[in-house]
Amino acid sequence: MGEKVVAGRFDLSDRQHYREKLRRCLTGLERLLEEKRFDRPRNLMGLEIELNLTGADGMPKMLNMQVLERIASRDFQTELAMFNLEVNIAPHPLQGRVFDQLAEELRTSLAYADRKAGELDAGIVMIGILPTLDRDDLVSSNLSAVDRYTLLNDQIVAARGEDFTLDIDGVEHLTCTSGSIAPEAACTSVQLHLQVTPGRFADVWNAAQAVAGAQVAVGANSPFLFGRELWRESRPPLFQQSTDTRPPELQAQGVRPRTWFGERWISSAYDLFEENLRFFPALLPICDEEDPLEIIDAGGTPTLAELVLHNGTVYRWNRPVYGVADGVPHLRVENRVLPAGPTVTDVIANTAFYYGVVRALAEESRPVWTRLPFEAAAANFDAACKHGIDARLRWPRRGRYSGTTEVDAVSLVRDELLPLAEVGLNAWGVERADRDFYLGVIEERCRRRTNGASWQAATFHQALEAGLTRDAALAATTRRYRELMHRGDPVHTWPVGLLEPVPLG
Repeated sequence: MGEKVVAGRFDLSDRQHYREKLRRCLTGLERLLEEKRFDRPRNLMGLEIELNLTGADGMPKMLNMQVLERIASRDFQTELAMFNLEVNIAPHPLQGRVFDQLAEELRTSLAYADRKAGELDAGIVMIGILPTLDRDDLVSSNLSAVDRYTLLNDQIVAARGEDFTLDIDGVEHLTCTSGSIAPEAACTSVQLHLQVTPGRFADVWNAAQAVAGAQVAVGANSPFLFGRELWRESRPPLFQQSTDTRPPELQAQGVRPRTWFGERWISSAYDLFEENLRFFPALLPICDEEDPLEIIDAGGTPTLAELVLHNGTVYRWNRPVYGVADGVPHLRVENRVLPAGPTVTDVIANTAFYYGVVRALAEESRPVWTRLPFEAAAANFDAACKHGIDARLRWPRRGRYSGTTEVDAVSLVRDELLPLAEVGLNAWGVERADRDFYLGVIEERCRRRTNGASWQAATFHQALEAGLTRDAALAATTRRYRELMHRGDPVHTWPVGLLEPVPLG
């Protein structure tokens, strides 16, 4: 439904009617859960990656519609800004050599897209935030020419009623304002989907929330924005602030932001959909003609169109998803924690780590979320975003002892979470060769304390020491990143530095 929205205006009755439809949708979801109407488990996973377009100079290129015309594939589509694309990989069963299959499909797709972009003197860069983005690049005139983006921008701006304030204090401090949601487009991510039964949904979502900090710590890849070195993973604060409908007064009252980690462990998927209705006003009150309860009464499957659309405007880092395939409803957990890149191998390693550790944690007899306060999981996420692979996280003590202890993220991943990921991938039926290779990439990142963010920062500082200006260093770092990204070796093997001539003067 979000693909087909048409820009327009809403009156007061639209919002009241939409709220009524949302409540009927929620009742419909509750009935579907009670009547056990959902698809049986098929161990299906899906993968989406947001991408950037740059020129040979490393600067963003506002050409996504032209590039998409040349790609001419349904696997690729627009994203928020004209320098963004998204690639979607078809769902795969989590078994066998699935990760090698995914890697091959992704390499083929990206190489083809890069060749087509090259016809327009552009190229594909898979990175969390493009280091060369300037404030002038992230303005409303550079939003993709798609009605749903225009409408979403207009509604979020109207709800806030004033400019958005970006204030991120990291290695350096960035403060600025924006008159639109365009800065959100800087955030390019990997989205991992896992189809689960209603009975397993809460355990999988809770496990994903518990491990989010560790995911970010080893996978951080977004240290720069608008020429400033900020957090090692600057996407989360940027995304929250650039979509924040709350002026300062509502923030002071404790109103929840639309980009949200959450505030509690759950016992059902229903909990999350219900919270989304209870806490967040509609941004796009577009009503479908379907009556979900009448459809259910007749033995059919409703699309729950209003619920799905509203759910897509609440940006949880682990989002619940309702869908219908072949006339049968299903539920998915959509993990939105990870940045794009650096390489296909790194993306698939992050994917393997996530699916393995979430399976193992969800099936533990003494679940981690019964021993880890939710506030600690949220604090872990923030700490990992700020410090990346050097973060320190809180985690339940081992053995009979209760409580949590602070542990180095690298030690937590290497000593506890990687063995769990191995157990989880075995439970999925992933072959040993795939399991060992991709988890080995994560292990090597931990051993060398290197990820995309640390490589970018180290290379940038070396460029500054070589005499480049700040802007030139960021551009050179981006060009070198793009070169190594397409070469394909995982980021922990990348040599730090530019290995290109430094201009004199």
